[in-house]
Amino acid sequence: MGYLKLTSLSLLLALSACVYEPEQYTDSKLSTGKSTASDIGTLFEVNGGMQICNPSVSQDLENYPASMLWLNFGGDLNVKAPDSVYTTSMVEQHDRLSVSDTSGKVLWYLMRDTAAGDCQFQDPEWSTHPNYIVALRAYDTKGRKACEDLDYGLFAVRMSDKKKFFFYDKDIIESASPHLWVDPEAVRDSSADDSKVEGFFGTKQVRLVYVNQKNQIVFVDFANGGLKKAKTLKKPSDVDGWMMDSPLISPDGNFVVYNAINSPSGWRSFIQELSDKSKPIEIEKTDDMVSRPVQPHWFQYKTRLFVIWTEIPKEVEFLVKDDLSSSTIQDGSIGRTVMREVSLAYGMPSDLAFAWVSSAKELAPIPMIGGRSPGGRFLATGTNNGYLLELP
Repeated sequence: MGYLKLTSLSLLLALSACVYEPEQYTDSKLSTGKSTASDIGTLFEVNGGMQICNPSVSQDLENYPASMLWLNFGGDLNVKAPDSVYTTSMVEQHDRLSVSDTSGKVLWYLMRDTAAGDCQFQDPEWSTHPNYIVALRAYDTKGRKACEDLDYGLFAVRMSDKKKFFFYDKDIIESASPHLWVDPEAVRDSSADDSKVEGFFGTKQVRLVYVNQKNQIVFVDFANGGLKKAKTLKKPSDVDGWMMDSPLISPDGNFVVYNAINSPSGWRSFIQELSDKSKPIEIEKTDDMVSRPVQPHWFQYKTRLFVIWTEIPKEVEFLVKDDLSSSTIQDGSIGRTVMREVSLAYGMPSDLAFAWVSSAKELAPIPMIGGRSPGGRFLATGTNNGYLLELP
């Protein structure tokens, strides 16, 4: 990708869509699977010394424990390749999706299909179901191999066999940041028709959110009309011109959390029911918080539900690029990760639909933006540097 003019929309696209750095960041200290233990836990480098983005902690504790999904930049990759297909030198930017663990070993990957016109991937996110990932696929609208005039489609990939299901082939913006909810009880019939939602996922209980060209969060419920009856969520009333970013669906499939971003140092976060009639509920800054929250994620432990977010002192740029393994910054000085328990009631009046159950609790005195693993042991992050943090 070329350089972007960092003005208004282009700046916000750069922040959201993993294109904020035109050249790959490289650290002089290269390592594979390097870890650092301290009072905050054990911090494992992911693609050590090489830039990553779109970190998403593993939702599959059985097949991909202690792992995260991420998107690469161009040049070299500092990982343990699983086979000869997964090259680690002279790679092209965003040419694959990778899942790697704390040892630096790549456990799963999906390469772009250049024969089918794939130019690159964008905005990958692990769905709420362990077997599915959702992402964007770029192609050149004029069919050129140079990949200069890009449009995007939106697809899910089934990790067990790497088969794809396209929700949209085209007309999706680069910063759509999609997320997918699939009924956790779904059981797929191997003889089913993969060209249909119910066949591919094993259920019609599938929900999709993404940001459209009008900067609205779109909600698609495939059990109730699918794409033909897609709905848009109401925006917060006082964020005109702000970018809606990174909507993530709750474990029950009924709510989203998301960012509203105005600048690298201007953001707010919201919770909203998945309904075209619902109103956004801001996650407001309280006296015990360092800043307004950013990059909210859901975390469920048994019957308890939490929202996890990052706080940045003085609300400077939220894409933290520091070396988090340095003990000098493991004191909250560049940011921290926080969790707060919440109670949600779908379809209820606003005064009953949402309530905080506890005050905010610090999980780590460093900013981790890629979510918490289902078992609760790991946090993930990645802008310049990628990490998995095993909590003490």
